[in-house]
Amino acid sequence: MSSRVPFSAVPYGQAVTSRPAAGGGRWVEVDPARVTRWVEGFADRHGPPITAVEGYGLLLAAPDGATAELHTPPGAPPSVDVPGFVAAAGTPRRLGLLLARKGAVAVGVAEGTDLAVSKVDTRYVQGRTAAGGWSQQRFARRRDNQAKAALGDAVELAVRLLLPEAATLAALVCGGDRRAVDTVLADRRLAPLAALRADRLLDVPEPRHAVLVAAMAAARAVRILVRDPTG
Repeated sequence: MSSRVPFSAVPYGQAVTSRPAAGGGRWVEVDPARVTRWVEGFADRHGPPITAVEGYGLLLAAPDGATAELHTPPGAPPSVDVPGFVAAAGTPRRLGLLLARKGAVAVGVAEGTDLAVSKVDTRYVQGRTAAGGWSQQRFARRRDNQAKAALGDAVELAVRLLLPEAATLAALVCGGDRRAVDTVLADRRLAPLAALRADRLLDVPEPRHAVLVAAMAAARAVRILVRDPTG
């Protein structure tokens, strides 16, 4: 299942976000350029950790019982140690971006920290109504038709701008409403893009150009699950 990542517009070079994690601990998102410093700080606080390779990336286990799971960012190759992980996370790569929510979609191609291709499209989708009876049913049908038309536009936008880039992308990072994204990528023409989809799902507001630009940082950020010593 895709992991949901909160959206943040914090610039590169800063920690992106920190939030509690289900099951204990906290998620921290760090710009690739700051991972080395973050690991050094972890070692200073908890002692020199032992590094182990895991399916998600690297596990740092400190002498006092604290752990940090470094999750390989989308499109980066796996690594066996922290220097290799940092180098891989910081290497510029082409990432596809697909943000879809209700009546808005934004697609883009990020080359490192630059947005090389971008397009935002919006279509009006009527909000819910509290009216009852036939009026409510009529509004619901109209809303459903508007939503389907908006998703159809999103599919065509992805076909036109993202599909030709599929062979050059290291990964496709999606964000917004999961059902909307799933519907867009269910189109058979987009199978090459669906195959590149990363587990990470960005939790973004209604897609706009500024949201797409800021999503590049969230897509490249290194997610770290930190658990403090017990007791």
